[in-house]
Amino acid sequence: MDTARGWIRTCRSLCVLTGAGVSAESGVPTFRGPQGLWKEKDPMSLATPEAFAEDPKEVWEWYQWRRQRIRGCAPNPGHAALAAVEAAKPDFLLVTQNVDGLHRAAGSRRVAEIHGSIWVVRCTGCGAEREERDDFPELPPRCDGCGGLRRPGVVWFGEMLPREESDAAMEMLSRCEVLIVAGTSAVVAPASGYAALARRHGARVIEVNPDETPVSGICDATIRGKSGDVLPALCYPRSS
Repeated sequence: MDTARGWIRTCRSLCVLTGAGVSAESGVPTFRGPQGLWKEKDPMSLATPEAFAEDPKEVWEWYQWRRQRIRGCAPNPGHAALAAVEAAKPDFLLVTQNVDGLHRAAGSRRVAEIHGSIWVVRCTGCGAEREERDDFPELPPRCDGCGGLRRPGVVWFGEMLPREESDAAMEMLSRCEVLIVAGTSAVVAPASGYAALARRHGARVIEVNPDETPVSGICDATIRGKSGDVLPALCYPRSS
């Protein structure tokens, strides 16, 4: 812990990759495991373009349920710690796989949401996007402009990452001195390869996770524990 804290304190360029584990501590349901089930269905079978094309109403019922669950969640100490360390680093980027917006709610501003946002809706017809936090009275919702179906502004399985966010992440991973990988199972590509990429470019990699993951073996420091406990200890200066 002391060594990793020193790397973070002295580095000029810091990148952080976060996954579902960070938000799970705020009560956000994860995809994997019993907590992610909805009407006894595997969420991974719903988060696809094919599922939306076949039954957009069912997909939207699931997303509306997720939005309702997330709406009552608040940032936890892990989110707050990352917002605090951002303020201390002129060269910083938080890359998140989470779509819940909790990092921004905690005060993070330099954020690349590589899987999109559950609060954004996009028309499949004209492409118009907007943020919408309220429930939709009718599902599936339709565009006010062209009448086309709206879809959640998230990246589904089989889709490409948003270009701007992906490019920002790749550029930062190629130059950062330290990468923190927190709360991610490291099984969803391409983010599962980010630690190896940063390491190839000379970064020190710090993993924060209660469990071993596929990237644990290449990390320079692995700290077992919940991100809400570990990240404040890593990112805040030690009290005297």
